[in-house]
Parts: sequence; C-alpha cells; structure tokens
Amino acid sequence: MIESVKSLDEIIIQKVRLGIMSALMARGEADFRFLKDTLGVTDGNLSIHLSKLEEAGYVASRKEFVRKKPHTTYTPTDAGRAAFHAYLTALERIVQSAAQTGAGHD
Repeated sequence: MIESVKSLDEIIIQKVRLGIMSALMARGEADFRFLKDTLGVTDGNLSIHLSKLEEAGYVASRKEFVRKKPHTTYTPTDAGRAAFHAYLTALERIVQSAAQTGAGHD
C-alpha cells in the first residue's frame, strides 16, 4: 500500500485541482465560470490552480471573446487524462490493499 500512496500524483492530489480535473474529465471541457461555480472557489484561487495544471501539461486553455467579453475554455490534455486515470488506479490499489489486509489492524 505504501507504494500506491507514493504513486499519487502531487499535482492532482490537491482538492481544487482534483475537482478541476474531475469536472473536465466528466464534461470534456468547461469554461472558467462553470468551474468557479461548480467548485465554489474564488477567481484568484481557481486561476492559480488552473495555471498549475497548465504548467504541468494536464490542461489546455482556449481564449476567445464572446460578445466583446473574454471567455476561456479549458480541456484536459492527453497527459492530463493519463495522469487522472493513473491517479484513480492508484486510489483503487490503496482501497484493494486495505480491504485485503482485513479488519482488526488498527
């Protein structure tokens, strides 16, 4: 189980970034406002976490103007999808390992 815990992605493990990746994986893409409203975070907080995901190569952004207002849409990259699936696999291994260890090990 220790190896599975060590294999958890340091970028994705943070709760806001995990929420962003989960939303993007479920929807395929989402705009800034949707992510902000869904996750209940501030503009600044969301911007910081989106930047970290972009720097890691997990998220791509597309900026355009809609009715003369800036509109940014985010999508998971292939690397982001792979990292998210690897994260879920590591969590599954932790759960399976704990279940196999059995009860009574406090």
